[in-house]
Amino acid sequence: MNKKRIYSYRFLIVSVLGIWLFSTLDTNQTAFSEKVKIALRDVGNKLLLSEKDSTSLILPVREISAAKYELSFQSHLTFEPNAMVSIIEDSFVRAELPKEYLVEVLQCADEEVAYSYEIRKQEENTLIPCRGRYLPKNCYRVQVRFTSKNKGVFTVSTILYGLVLLIFIWLEFFFFRNKKVNETPQETQEHFATIGSFHFYPTQNKLVKQATEINLSKKECELLQIFAANLNQVVTRDELTKKVWEDNGVIVGRSLDTYISKLRKKLKEDERIKLTNVHGVGYKLELVD
Repeated sequence: MNKKRIYSYRFLIVSVLGIWLFSTLDTNQTAFSEKVKIALRDVGNKLLLSEKDSTSLILPVREISAAKYELSFQSHLTFEPNAMVSIIEDSFVRAELPKEYLVEVLQCADEEVAYSYEIRKQEENTLIPCRGRYLPKNCYRVQVRFTSKNKGVFTVSTILYGLVLLIFIWLEFFFFRNKKVNETPQETQEHFATIGSFHFYPTQNKLVKQATEINLSKKECELLQIFAANLNQVVTRDELTKKVWEDNGVIVGRSLDTYISKLRKKLKEDERIKLTNVHGVGYKLELVD
C-alpha cells in the first residue's frame, strides 16, 4: 500500500471520527436541554406553591444558549431567596444536572438583576447572599447558566482539541518521525515573594515559614498577591472586590471581610506583619519594624 493511500485512509478516519463526535454532541445537548427544562418547570411550580399560588401559569422555559435557560411566570410573584436556593438545588439534584451554576433573577421591566447567586463544587467559592430577605412582588424572570456540564456531555472545545490531537499525531508519525530535535531543557525555578518571614508561592497557593507550610484558598491567594504588590500601601475595597470577585462573576455580601479575617490568622505567626483596616477606604498590608 503506497503512502498516498495510507494518508487518504488516515484522513478518512479522522473525518468520520469528527462527524461522529459532532453527532454525539447534538444528541447529548438535546437530552440535556430537555432535562433542564423539566427541572426548571418543577422549580417554577414549587416557587408558586411556596407562596400558596396554585393557579398561575408557568410560561415555557426558554433555552437562551447551550448552557443558559430562562424560567418566567404569567403573574407577578414574591419569594424568599433561601427558599428558592433550596428548591433549585433539590430539583437539579433529582434531575442529575451539573452541580455548578449561576442563578440571576431579573426584573421584567428593566432587566435589572434583583437577586443572584452562584453554586460551585468548592464550598468556599459558593456565593449565596441576602438569605431571608423577601423580594417584593413583581414580574421576575429566573435565568440559570451552567458553568460546567456533566462529563457525559461533550463540549465543542473538547471535540476540537481531540481532532487537533489526532491530526498532530498523524503528522508527527508520517511527516516528522525522521526529524531530529535537539533541545536542552532549561531548569525552572519556582518564584516566590518575601513577606516578612514568610515565603509566598502564589502558583502553589501556599505560605512557607521555615519548614512550615500554610495552605491558602484561591481567594486568599488572590488577595495576598494584591497586597504583596502594594506593600505598605492602602488598597481600596472596590479594587479588591473587582479584581477577586467581579472580574470572575458576581460580588456579594461580606465575602471580602471574611477572607481578610482568614488571612490575618494565617499571617499572625509574624508579629511584624499587620493587615489593617483603613476605615471607609480599604485595607493595608504593612511590615512594622
